[in-house]
Amino acid sequence: MQPEMMNCRLTDGSVGSHLVKLSIPMLFNILTVVAFNLTDTYFVAQLGTEELAAMSLTFPVIATLVSLTMGLGDGAGAVIAIAIGEGNRQKVRQLNTDGLTLSLIIGIVVTVVALMIITPLFTALGAKSEVLSLVKEYMGIWYLGAIFLVVSAIAMNTIRALGEMKVLSLIVLTATLINILLDPLFIFGLLGFPRLELAGAAIATVISQGTILLGGLMFLHHERLISFTSSKLSKVWKSWGEILHLGIPAAAKNAISPISLGLITSMVAIYGSEAIAAFGIASRLESLVMIVFFSLSAAIAPIVGQNWGAKKYQRVDRAFNLSLRFCVIWGVAIAVVLAFTASSFASIFNKNQEVVAIVAKYMAIVPISYAAAGIVLIASSTFIALGKPFPSVVMTLAHTLVIYIPLAHLGKLLWGINGIFVGACLANLIVGLGAIIWQRQTLKRQSLVQDFTPDNSPIQASRN
Repeated sequence: MQPEMMNCRLTDGSVGSHLVKLSIPMLFNILTVVAFNLTDTYFVAQLGTEELAAMSLTFPVIATLVSLTMGLGDGAGAVIAIAIGEGNRQKVRQLNTDGLTLSLIIGIVVTVVALMIITPLFTALGAKSEVLSLVKEYMGIWYLGAIFLVVSAIAMNTIRALGEMKVLSLIVLTATLINILLDPLFIFGLLGFPRLELAGAAIATVISQGTILLGGLMFLHHERLISFTSSKLSKVWKSWGEILHLGIPAAAKNAISPISLGLITSMVAIYGSEAIAAFGIASRLESLVMIVFFSLSAAIAPIVGQNWGAKKYQRVDRAFNLSLRFCVIWGVAIAVVLAFTASSFASIFNKNQEVVAIVAKYMAIVPISYAAAGIVLIASSTFIALGKPFPSVVMTLAHTLVIYIPLAHLGKLLWGINGIFVGACLANLIVGLGAIIWQRQTLKRQSLVQDFTPDNSPIQASRN
């Protein structure tokens, strides 16, 4: 492999050190993405409760699309990380190039379909006439940037598979700063710009998404990981097959949670615009406090993928165990903090006392299970990186369809909106325990296989 690729190898050195070095830039990266969303929420909230409710209704739909595209990116990132571990640079270039082509096709299809179903989709989610009009104003523009979103998912996950988290963070930070700058100009019509309100927020977002894509493509071109020569169709199909083998289950898994969020949002909607606005604020605050878990789950993926490709299974087990311990410590700490500070955070976005009270109730109940939620993220990311998407999909399906939705519905009948929050908490705790058991058994079986393989004696395995 070329020298620049060797610098990204994660198959040697301290596993804990790699986790820290990759997690910190990824933490910064995700923090900027959350800041991106919080900025939009803050400025839109100044327009009024109806506008905030409209944006809150778009959140599960946007989260679903983002999750689908990130699932595709996760699939590409996993096979690319394994190829890096194997030392196959040509395969890395082929997979990345073919993945970008595939994502462009998917992005065009997603944009066309999404624009066609705005009204029926958001009507089903509970949008009334005035709020629905605002939603259409925002999403009609936002969907036009879906192509940028889908293609950048492949580009950014290739960069992540290389272990180049600092580059990833720089690109996202630049896009976030652009969004923060453009939001007030387009929303409120400052400095001579027209006052576009929700449409202005959408335009700023599309420009920022385009910035991320441009930055990712420039870096990959610089690293000579984009091929401009045509490949045989058989090779393209093979690459697409490898990516989709992991990408489709990962996308389905990722989409399940936002879809359930949409169903939960429709449950919350019966309590009025204040409840929808509060749930939107709580969801965004939750994203903020969960960034440590997300960053760790993103950081563990290239470590697991590269070491799995290099057949260093003991290092994979080490990475999972270290991450597990951290989830428990961080989860407990953040639950305590949120119990005392949720009201103060909520009041920053909306002064309506009913909205603030609902946010406070949410943050007093759901964060109890954040450690378990973090463990599920780590286990899911590890399974995908191992090239084993099935357990990840099963855990997510069980969490949402078998446990979360039924418990939330039961809780609503018993205790109203607070019962919905209790259902979320219990679902996280139950699935978190199952994730620990399943992941440990998977890694244990693989370690046993390695120990009894002729080319890998127990002594050699322990040295890895």
